[in-house]
Amino acid sequence: MVSLGALARKVFGSSNDRRIKGLRPRVEAINALEAEMTALSDEALKGKTAEFRAQIAEGRSLDDLLVPAFAVAREAARRALGLRPFDVQLIGGMVLHDGGIAEMRTGEGKTLVATLPVYLNALGGKGVHVVTVNDYLATRDSEWMGRVYSFLGLTTGVIVHGMSDEQRKAAYGCDVTYGTNNELGFDYLRDNMKYERAQMVQRGHNYAIVDEVDSILIDEARTPLIISGPLEDRSDLYNQIDTFIPLLSDPDFEVDEKQRTATFTEEGTEKLENLLRDAGLLKGASLYDVENVSIVHHVNNALKAHRLFQRDKDYIVRNGEIVIIDEFTGRMMPGRRYSEGLHQALEAKEHVKVQPENQTLASITFQNYFRMYSKLAGMTGTASTEAEEFGNIYGLGVSEIPTNLPVARLDEDDEVYRTVEEKFRAIAREIKDAHSRGQPILVGTTSIEKSELLAERLRKEGVSTFEILNARHHEREAQIVAQAGKPGAITIATNMAGRGTDIQLGGNADMRIAQELADMPEGAERAAKEQAIRDDVQRLKAESLAAGGLYVLATERHESRRIDNQLRGRSGRQGDPGRSKFFLSLQDDLMRIFGSDRMDGMLQKLGLKEDEAIIHPWINKALEKAQKKVEARNFDIRKNLLKYDDVMNDQRKVVFEQRKDLMDGENLSETVGEMRQDVIDDLVAKHIPENAYAEQWDVAGLKEGVRSFLNLDLPVEEWAQEEGIAEEAIHERITAAANAAASERAERFGGDVMVYVEKSILLQTLDHLWREHLVNLDHLRSVVGFRGYAQRDPLNEYKSEAFELFQAMLGNLRQAVTAQLMRVELVREAADAPPPQVPQGEGHHTDATTGEDEFDEAGDTAMLVRQESNRIVPAEQRDPNDPSTWGKVGRNEACPCGSGKKYKHCHGTFA
Repeated sequence: MVSLGALARKVFGSSNDRRIKGLRPRVEAINALEAEMTALSDEALKGKTAEFRAQIAEGRSLDDLLVPAFAVAREAARRALGLRPFDVQLIGGMVLHDGGIAEMRTGEGKTLVATLPVYLNALGGKGVHVVTVNDYLATRDSEWMGRVYSFLGLTTGVIVHGMSDEQRKAAYGCDVTYGTNNELGFDYLRDNMKYERAQMVQRGHNYAIVDEVDSILIDEARTPLIISGPLEDRSDLYNQIDTFIPLLSDPDFEVDEKQRTATFTEEGTEKLENLLRDAGLLKGASLYDVENVSIVHHVNNALKAHRLFQRDKDYIVRNGEIVIIDEFTGRMMPGRRYSEGLHQALEAKEHVKVQPENQTLASITFQNYFRMYSKLAGMTGTASTEAEEFGNIYGLGVSEIPTNLPVARLDEDDEVYRTVEEKFRAIAREIKDAHSRGQPILVGTTSIEKSELLAERLRKEGVSTFEILNARHHEREAQIVAQAGKPGAITIATNMAGRGTDIQLGGNADMRIAQELADMPEGAERAAKEQAIRDDVQRLKAESLAAGGLYVLATERHESRRIDNQLRGRSGRQGDPGRSKFFLSLQDDLMRIFGSDRMDGMLQKLGLKEDEAIIHPWINKALEKAQKKVEARNFDIRKNLLKYDDVMNDQRKVVFEQRKDLMDGENLSETVGEMRQDVIDDLVAKHIPENAYAEQWDVAGLKEGVRSFLNLDLPVEEWAQEEGIAEEAIHERITAAANAAASERAERFGGDVMVYVEKSILLQTLDHLWREHLVNLDHLRSVVGFRGYAQRDPLNEYKSEAFELFQAMLGNLRQAVTAQLMRVELVREAADAPPPQVPQGEGHHTDATTGEDEFDEAGDTAMLVRQESNRIVPAEQRDPNDPSTWGKVGRNEACPCGSGKKYKHCHGTFA
């Protein structure tokens, strides 16, 4: 029985068919211009770019220019590269221009497709970014497709790891910029840590095309980009809190060893609050007030360190350091540290030196970075299974672009064996059989470890002529993939490896020429050799075709159908024949998760013999349903993570915009004056309550506040004793004295110096407090989940408390800036000093599938410049009245101003 939906699709076509059909008239219009474009000289074709730009300046839209611009770009590609985009490639280009995702099969020429919308959108002069998954592809594509843009008078830049800021700025200034998602994201974060507009390298986010869009916007989007640096020394806080835990008894906490959780009971919380209050660490009435979020994080870590982690089982103490023991292998892991302050809590517990923890200096998720672009588009071979996520999170529709030639690949039903051993025996037999027939074979595995295991088995079976491919070394990867279509070639690959380079039957002639004739000069001899290589590739292609084309053999199903389809899509390029088959066992991860035990028992009863497989379309459908469930679950996880990050993202936008306004401000005296007035308003309101009698005023507190924040010693006590004095009068006198002191200082320094000082202090203080705020948000995130036990939504709790923390940060900013500006003493030469540099930090992005940090290899960290204020200055060289001479002061050192207090309780409060 045919469903109504299926019947409607048969009659009217699917929504995708209708969308593609709607683009056909523009394809015909582009084709109608082909003869006219072919007749133009190279100079006349290049001149079209200036014509189009003039029309845009007159008010024509990019949509109005699509047909002639695509016709020009197609002709330029034919002349510069010898490649003429097919009609279906024009359709793919239109989808990209409209801000959608073009799903195009492997081998359909996505790299070339991108040149059409890139050229059209670059005409606006605001820059176009083409995003790739690795440095190799960014460099290759910028050089290869750059020939088209150069032919048409556009400039092309590339952003790769290891470039200087000057090189990056030049690359972003080009009409077209190629780069990896990591580099673009880190440049955005670093730009928002700079102190002058001129130091920033990016010039905005106009239009981006993301290649392998599913990999970047879904797989890699599970973990944020982070720039981190060492946190200030908090060893005394860890040590102090550690002393409280032994004072608690069993009824004060609950430990669940299975879930690895330790929580305080009501009695324990009460006892802890008293201890913290006595130590002066508790703010407000309750431990769980928002201002105590950092303390809650610390006491939770201390409890975990004492009750969940055992010495000589989970860690050992060696040479005064805590060394983690791997729970699976029992081996020591020197150099590895627990995150989020847990390692420091263990160091405090064992009374060894507490090492400073790393703090987040800046972070952003790929979801929020790419949503900043005015227009976003993407292309990949596999996006339709994730269409809902692309639509919900990025507002991107997925269009399946028809292939240029019909797909001739045969996708066979899965073979399911009882055990892994039986499965691998069958795989080895199949590989040997295909190899003997001269059929090229691509074997897909789910991990590097499994590819090594399979390689070892093949060696034992007498097969030694194979290549192992993984995603570690991208250039080598491209070479292996390029030759994987030779007759009888065996390539063992992890599922994600080799993307961006096609497997061409017979091998890739251009890559062979580049390798084999690298040192041969141009001339008749080289031309003859080039032709010989091309003839040889054609002969080998005929052999591979005769053997059945590329055979994709997968050793396991992935959690996501998309990854399976990526692998499958390697075969059947441009209408070539091919086949694909998945070999599974009931012991595979996906099968185990979905209850293969019962199936195993049933198959034994039915008499399934060893080395026999079950093959049926129903099994494929059942597995697809299982994969859909896992995909939906993973989508929910990513959606939930994004909801939390959106809270921080809203605050990040406010802070980053504020920084830009401060950098652009010619004169910030008005802003500074408003801050100073707010501080005075808060001081008076706090110490002289509304409608209170003079005897109820906290005169001593007001005097101390005025001294701390305004650096003024005013006779507040005498004023308060005057007959009939009102709070407004005291408010006005404090304001007048503060304004006079600020004006006197501005006159003494001169206008230019004061502008520089105000801007520097505002930016540095904002950055310092923002970094502290990020730490507080991390701490809040780690504890807010417990609110669920009280039937309260953790996300709503996080939103409201994050807002309170943000408001508190803005209040601290006003106080800290005012306090520093009312104390600052500078010499005139400071106006000519270089701007402050961004703090030292490292870039991190964790691979969501392996858990490895992509930037953890030696020499592969995104290092930032050390701040000049970090220099250590000897005590005798410090002027107590001039904080600019102090350099870096330890948090627990005596304050150089001579107050007798620790630095963190004196001037360090504002540092």
